[in-house]
Amino acid sequence: MRSRRAGGRGPASPGVVKAKTWFITASSRGFGRRFAEAALSRGDRVAATARDTTALADLVTAYGDAVLPIALDVRDKGAVGTAVEELGEEQVRDQFETNFFGALWVTQAALPFLRAQGGGHIVQISSFGGVTTWPNMGGYHASKWALEGLTDTLAREVAGFGVKVTLVEPDNFATDAAGPSGVHARPLSVYDGMRAAVAAAFSGAPAGDPAAAGRALLEIVDAENPPLRVFFGASSLPAVAQVYAERLKTWEDWADVSALAEGGRR
Repeated sequence: MRSRRAGGRGPASPGVVKAKTWFITASSRGFGRRFAEAALSRGDRVAATARDTTALADLVTAYGDAVLPIALDVRDKGAVGTAVEELGEEQVRDQFETNFFGALWVTQAALPFLRAQGGGHIVQISSFGGVTTWPNMGGYHASKWALEGLTDTLAREVAGFGVKVTLVEPDNFATDAAGPSGVHARPLSVYDGMRAAVAAAFSGAPAGDPAAAGRALLEIVDAENPPLRVFFGASSLPAVAQVYAERLKTWEDWADVSALAEGGRR
C-alpha cells in the first residue's frame, strides 16, 4: 500500500498493515464478492454472507477457515432501474428492503460490538446515483439517497466511539446490476423515447473493473483518516461537480424567495 500524504490522510500505521476482520453482506456476487476476495487475498478474515451459502463454497475452498459463510437475506429483519410512475408498491418496497433497510439492520446489529471494542469501520455501498439522478431509476435513486442520509447522520453519532464510517459511491462497473440482479418495472410506452435516449447516452460507456474496486477499498479501510464519501470511478467527480454547481446557482437565484418564506422581503 502506498502512503497517504495529501489532505491530512496517512497510513494506518508504519510498516505492515494489521490483518482485519470483515463482515461483508452479499458476498456471492458483484462488489460484495470482489471486496471479499480482495480482503482474503491479503490475509484478512471475512464473515461472508449470502442468501445461499453454496455460492460461497469456492471461497471456502480457496481460503479455508479465513472465511465464515453465513446465510443472510438482508431484506429480512428477523434473520431497478425504473421511472417512478411505472413502479408498483411491491417493487419500491423491495428496493428499499435491500438497499436501505438491509443496510440499516446489519448496521444496527454490528454497532454494539464495534462500540464495545472501541472502534471499527462501517462501509456502506451507495452509488454515484446516491448523489445525483438519471431517468428510469427513481426507485433505485430513492433508496440510495435514503442510505446516504442515514449514513451521513450515523457518522456523526458514532465518531465518539472510535467507529469510522464511509460511503463508497461507485459509477458504472461491470457487475451484474443490469443482468440477474436488476429488477425492472413493466414499461409504459409513453416513456419509450426517454428510455431510448438514456440507453443511447450510456451505450459504449466504459465499465470499471470490480476487482480493481476491491483493491481501492483496501486503501480506504487502511487509511488513518478514511473519507466519509469516496467515488469509485474517475468520471464521477467532474459530473457531480457540475450537478452541485447547478444546484448552488438555483439556490442563489431563488435566495430572495427563501428569505420571503421566513418573513423576509424580496
